[in-house]
Amino acid sequence: MTLTHAPTDLVVTLPLDGELRAHRLGTPGPWRKPDGPIRSRIAYAAAHVVPRTTADNAPGAPADLDWDATLAYRHELWSYGLGVADAMDTAQRGMGMDWDATAELIRRSGEEAAKSGGRLACGAGTDQLRIADVPSGVAGLRMIGDAYREQIDVVAGAGARVVVMASRALAAVAQSPEDYLTVYRTLLAHVDRPVILHWLGEMFDPALRGYWGSTDVASATGTFLSLIEEHADAVDGVKVSLLDAEHEIALRRALPDGVRLYTGDDFNYPELIVGDDRGHSDALLGIFAAIYPAASTALQELDAGDTERARAILDSTRELGRHVFTAPTYYYKTGIAFLAWLNGRQPGFAMVGGLAGGRSVPHLSRLFVLADRAGLLADPDLAAHRMRLFLGVNGIGQ
Repeated sequence: MTLTHAPTDLVVTLPLDGELRAHRLGTPGPWRKPDGPIRSRIAYAAAHVVPRTTADNAPGAPADLDWDATLAYRHELWSYGLGVADAMDTAQRGMGMDWDATAELIRRSGEEAAKSGGRLACGAGTDQLRIADVPSGVAGLRMIGDAYREQIDVVAGAGARVVVMASRALAAVAQSPEDYLTVYRTLLAHVDRPVILHWLGEMFDPALRGYWGSTDVASATGTFLSLIEEHADAVDGVKVSLLDAEHEIALRRALPDGVRLYTGDDFNYPELIVGDDRGHSDALLGIFAAIYPAASTALQELDAGDTERARAILDSTRELGRHVFTAPTYYYKTGIAFLAWLNGRQPGFAMVGGLAGGRSVPHLSRLFVLADRAGLLADPDLAAHRMRLFLGVNGIGQ
């Protein structure tokens, strides 16, 4: 099944493959909002944050958010029947957002979720710690556990489901798989409702290399599974972001009954979400913040039992997803913010910490083409206008 989008009269000249090429835009896809909750999958879109355009959005500067635009984006995601995963790496945790700003984001998102009835999960980590201040050994592990619990209490207090994020501090201090288990056991004994455990691969954050005590994925998975099996009643699900579909499927099949796998694979999400007769993954994805109209429509097709149509819609966004998350993967947030700006969801192409410079003009030009082909430029006239402005300030005339 092929999805097609009729051409328009809009043409933008873009730097593609080392030369300037004319690109004729198409029309938006046939996306729709659901009439009620999506039933077939639990799906979270990991939302980004929007800074004030007049703020000092430079590397190292404190985060200064445009709260109206940031929270409006979350309402947009909820309106399509998706949950919002907030205060995650997509929201620039560890890349411009400090803990004080993050805690405020969690509280405000919690208030908005309560008003709208939207599903909300928020990340709890240890980023209030300076890694250099964390001692080695038992004292360091105790400090990391205390930091986790502080953040867990903020998330729970906001009414959100807790996502226990991977900790750079723990990766730096832990000397063995048992050190990871020691910390996580105390956390799972502390929570009063099931949490989501988040395993983020080093392609997203190089500081997390060797998480769960080994650079060997099979060994790390064994440690991870032993924790989940021991505390299955405290685990709602796991989010795995290793960009390895075969590993995810094997892990999903090994999980205890009742523990979900929320795919974090922004490359292979179509087949993982649609699944097969042996199961499927739910979703907690950064790419869903970019493709949410298509993602919602695909999930509605799954609700209706049309797996072929659902798969075709998700497949139509795959090339865009792979481009947004191309190496260095941790700059994927730049593409998500750029697409939000093209679609009028934020007033300027600005990011906390100067991260708007994380991708090149040719990269963002290709993103423009792929988003258009996927039918994800909601207002082609606005998108073309903003793209021309962006190209013009970068010395590329029309």
